[in-house]
Amino acid sequence: MDQLVNKFRNIPTTCISDAMEGLNNLHPSIKPLKEEYKLAGRALTVKIPVGDNLAVLKAIREAKPGDILVVDAKGDQYRAIAGDFVVGMAQTLGISGIVVDGVIRDIVGIQQLNFPVFSKGTAVAASGKAGVGEINVPISCGGTAVNPGDIIVGDADGVVVIPQTIEQKVLTKSLDKFKKDQAREAAITGNREAIIKYLDEMLSK
Repeated sequence: MDQLVNKFRNIPTTCISDAMEGLNNLHPSIKPLKEEYKLAGRALTVKIPVGDNLAVLKAIREAKPGDILVVDAKGDQYRAIAGDFVVGMAQTLGISGIVVDGVIRDIVGIQQLNFPVFSKGTAVAASGKAGVGEINVPISCGGTAVNPGDIIVGDADGVVVIPQTIEQKVLTKSLDKFKKDQAREAAITGNREAIIKYLDEMLSK
């Protein structure tokens, strides 16, 4: 198991985003199909043209257990990059989740798999399989650069990308932010005087 990835697993994406000053978030239109879905893993990147998903199948075949498929589908919302059959294969082979700048289909079937998929929504039309596309190359997904091996974390608030070059630094800052947030909430929750003091301090800056 990737110990560094595991340490990010229970940190909210909001804290991770704050640690990177909001610079590596996917577009907020990319959301989990179920609010309770969470994911954390290293990116196996997929670049496809609109309407062709053969490279997604190649990525599923070559993925290692724990990988997150991150698919640059150019934001297309007409043709789905996968349905419940393809997503089920990914789940069975140990992939930890799918993030796509595009759409999926068979939403009910995918939700029944209880497998974390983050997308722009659903569509009816399927993709073709002409064979154009690449895997494990730098991509743009949801307006953010993603390189193979970057850490991907997703929850109800969205998806963040942690570049490998700064992952340890981001982990330290994220944990610090999380602990500070927890301490602040514990100190003021239900405490009128503490809330007034906090607001006054913030407004006096």
